[in-house]
Amino acid sequence: MQGIKLVMSGMAGLALVAAAVWSLRPDPLLVDLVAVTRGPMEVTVEAEGVTRVRETWSVTAPIAGTVARSPVREGDAVVRDETEVALIRPADPPLLDARARAQAEAAVTEAQAAVRQAEVVLAQAQTDEALARAQLDRNVELARRGIIPQRALEDAEQKASAAAAALDSARAELDLHRATLARMQAQLSGPETAKTGIADGECCLRLRAPQSGTVLLVTDLNARPVQQGDLLVTIADLQDLQIEADLLSSDAVRVTPGAPVHVERWGGAGTLEARVERIDPTGFTKVSALGIEEQRVLVHMDFVTPPAARAGLGDGYRVFVRVAVWQADAILQVPQSALFRQGTDWAVFKAVAGRAVLAPVSIGQSQGGMAEVLSGLAEGDLVIAYPGNRISEGARIEARAAP
Repeated sequence: MQGIKLVMSGMAGLALVAAAVWSLRPDPLLVDLVAVTRGPMEVTVEAEGVTRVRETWSVTAPIAGTVARSPVREGDAVVRDETEVALIRPADPPLLDARARAQAEAAVTEAQAAVRQAEVVLAQAQTDEALARAQLDRNVELARRGIIPQRALEDAEQKASAAAAALDSARAELDLHRATLARMQAQLSGPETAKTGIADGECCLRLRAPQSGTVLLVTDLNARPVQQGDLLVTIADLQDLQIEADLLSSDAVRVTPGAPVHVERWGGAGTLEARVERIDPTGFTKVSALGIEEQRVLVHMDFVTPPAARAGLGDGYRVFVRVAVWQADAILQVPQSALFRQGTDWAVFKAVAGRAVLAPVSIGQSQGGMAEVLSGLAEGDLVIAYPGNRISEGARIEARAAP
């Protein structure tokens, strides 16, 4: 009986000791557990871009003159070879000062005198030619009767030919002096003698749209003088848009032609799709907002999304692009929040039977808070997200209840 009491006392003491140890044992640490999954992954570089029309058509002044008030405005639709985009008439002659006008008037007087002199010479030539022709006719008849020798007939023919040539020369000389007179009289013309043309609806040159599309730019709506080659109107097809974005040169070398592009924050609903068309071979220096010089490269992208789904986008609009530089399907991946450095390598804490187990891992690509797992984990493994300094190898853990 005494032995039984001793055994019962020992068991009670052990129970008390076990209860004390249990009460002093720390509670499990509450942690957030995330699963290692397998799925598609895409690595992108991000940048702000600007829309550009692929081709523009510029209408320039083919002659120097005065352009009328523009018949089109920015945003107007135009049809090739039908819509008038500019009306030009030649420039008015300049004003003459007193000296220039006196010289021009003297030149006109000189030309008029030369015309009168040429008219007198022409009248004399006409008389000489008529006389020579009459003498030739008379000598022909006398030579036929044998009254005069053949030599006299030949002399008469020569004189008639010379008189006819002199008459032609006098006529040409008169035409020359009349043209000179007209030129000198034209020099007296000034703005006060020129026709308004445009006001009278008699514009001499009407320029039509070289291509169907939308007017992007009218350099000046008002009537004004223009020089040959001055830009008047710019036209483009807003259905044929592309995107230009400048990437860091270190990012641009990872981009390949044909890579998919996701266009976001463009002002409309949803995400637009595009593809890289080409990468410029030459970079340029750009100063960032922090004052740091960066080497940038222009990347040109073509829209894949049809125009109907991106209505409202125009030339020079701001967009945000994500250019894919790597993508693959069925990639084993883990949240980046579970990763931490263990020396020079990466590691995670796996949850195994309620305890934290340190697991070195090898990481590949990363994007959007997820990292590619090359080795060290398997699909379905549970790892601790945001492990703090309280988590150590073998620590008791418990999943935090979802809120």
